Amino acid sequence: MKHYLIIGNGVAGATAAERIEATDPDGKITIITEESDPFYYRPRLPEVIAGEVDVSKITLRSAEWYAERGIELRRGEKVTHGDASQRSVTTDQGRTEAYDELLLATGAHPFIPPVPGADKPGVFALRTTADALAIARAAAQTDRAVLLGGGLLGLEAGGALTRLGLQVQVIEMFDRLLPRQMDPAGAAKLQRRLEGMGFSFYLGAKTREIVGDQAAQGVVLEDGNRIDGGLILLSAGIRGNVDLARDLGVDMDKGLKVDDRMQTSVPGVWAAGDQIEHRGRLYGIWPASRDQGEVAGTNMAGGRAEYQGTTMSNSLKVVGVDLTSAGDIDPDGKLEAAVYQDETTYRKIVLEDGRIKGLIFYGLTHGVKEALEALDRRAEVGHLKEAMTRRDFDPASLLNSSASTGGE
Repeated sequence: MKHYLIIGNGVAGATAAERIEATDPDGKITIITEESDPFYYRPRLPEVIAGEVDVSKITLRSAEWYAERGIELRRGEKVTHGDASQRSVTTDQGRTEAYDELLLATGAHPFIPPVPGADKPGVFALRTTADALAIARAAAQTDRAVLLGGGLLGLEAGGALTRLGLQVQVIEMFDRLLPRQMDPAGAAKLQRRLEGMGFSFYLGAKTREIVGDQAAQGVVLEDGNRIDGGLILLSAGIRGNVDLARDLGVDMDKGLKVDDRMQTSVPGVWAAGDQIEHRGRLYGIWPASRDQGEVAGTNMAGGRAEYQGTTMSNSLKVVGVDLTSAGDIDPDGKLEAAVYQDETTYRKIVLEDGRIKGLIFYGLTHGVKEALEALDRRAEVGHLKEAMTRRDFDPASLLNSSASTGGE
């Protein structure tokens, strides 16, 4: 009987366990995770901050789910060392666990920028349920928050704080919001909408330090301007958890390097999730981690599956704001694009050689599903360019076009 050991119980690890069980029902599966909660839906953590749901409502796999399937789930335990030659790992509880096949689904942690004062009480980053609950407690003690970073997760967390009645002040070093998901025209519309919800923005600004005597009380910008707030939320991206992989001798560049089967350079060691690099690309999005976990689990258990990549797609989940962005949004306007916009909505479909290269849907949900599918299928849609500039464009026509078998 094979022993499958999974480090991490996020979407990659949990999905892999499910695939292993389906492919090798007789195998033994052990999952070790630092977190105290079972598998939950991380994108909904802002709702936990706002008090709109509790942790049980975003839990996707209860402890009973694992027990019913004979999967050993060890929570609140950290793997501190790995020995690839012995095919074993050691945890902070002094236990050594041998394995036949090992999956590194260690995920990522928030990047804490080297800003003086970032270690003060009252400074937070959001990654876990514990973080969300701590932020909610802090929000009850102040009416102003400062958000360092105008990315997706930060704006979603900021939206939760506005729903709690806080004024949220965003410091963003780029000259627009969501620089990876929005072009200048779309970002301007989004900014106006968020300002109406209780956000204020300092764009093209850098933080010099976080100030406060016993706890954080605000930030000082490089230009000397001081922004007060009793809660400072850092949203500067994530960094992969790679220490264990390094200990095991796994090849790394931007992340843990894997092949199409999710196998690393070390025999018996597989990897999936936010910390991996596939064909030179880091993903860091939920759908990619899910897909990678499925491929890894299938192959670990002797099945056959290959990962061909995941279309980069993001949605903003601030209440009252509909935004979906995918692929190459061409912020510099170098490619063809079919654009429709009015006072409150914006739709941009980027084209290259008659096929959809990327898209932005802001304030519009009709047609998102069809456009994403056409992007994945590399459908020939160039003849629809003029029609796509009209609000009443029929998105079903995107899928009636001939599709190419080309791709990665």
